[in-house]
Amino acid sequence: MREGIQGKVVLLTGGCLGLGAEIARHLAFRGARVAVAGRRKERLDDLVARIVDGGGEARAYRVYVSHGAQVRAVVEAAIADFGRLNVTVNNAAAMMPNQRMLEARTDAWDATIDVNLKGMLHGVAAALPVFQAQGRGHIINLSTVAATKVCAPRDTVCAGVKLAVRAITDGLRQAVAGGIRVTCILSGAIEGEPMFGEVRARLDASLRRKVVPASSVARAIAHAIEQPTDIDINEIVLRAAAGPRLVCPAHAVSQQGEPSWAMT
Repeated sequence: MREGIQGKVVLLTGGCLGLGAEIARHLAFRGARVAVAGRRKERLDDLVARIVDGGGEARAYRVYVSHGAQVRAVVEAAIADFGRLNVTVNNAAAMMPNQRMLEARTDAWDATIDVNLKGMLHGVAAALPVFQAQGRGHIINLSTVAATKVCAPRDTVCAGVKLAVRAITDGLRQAVAGGIRVTCILSGAIEGEPMFGEVRARLDASLRRKVVPASSVARAIAHAIEQPTDIDINEIVLRAAAGPRLVCPAHAVSQQGEPSWAMT
């Protein structure tokens, strides 16, 4: 028996633009009831309006994922509005520019850890008691293929954080039991992310073919959600099939404003 997506309540963080907005649109198109959360309420309201105009169901919630109390409040609000919670997608991420470790920019490190790592943990901590009480649920965490390889010295902190997300997700999978499912999505450079938009004009056509469309990541998430109740897809890795594979995250930009892609 397939789980399906129709009617499931999905809470998504980082839904203001780029990948998050595409995930929200795709899941709503597939019949999910989407609670989309992020920092920019006006962008969220616009996204929700477009989803509703297209026949979907969605609500917007403002949240800073670095604040655990705000994340818990959003989970409570979504349950109050939709009546339940079935899936949480921890997608919020800070766009960290490439920096050498020797620069020791601890302010940038703190921001990356607070959003990309602690934000994910806050999402897990807020949703897990709900899923434990109802005996089922699905936690999906977004990482990148930078978690599999440090592709450049400037990506060290970002790679370390994304590796931590991957490791914690796997540890959570081993800790939970029964109907609670856990999935980690690791993607290569994603087309349409904010920083990528700034440098896209500088990239030649052959390099642009090596990015992963946001729609492909959204479909991967939908695939994990719709599996039968006895199947838990633990990890999905997405890379572009054309030519050498980009392993750096989409927001990797050097101090000179040029993309610093690494090839494998």
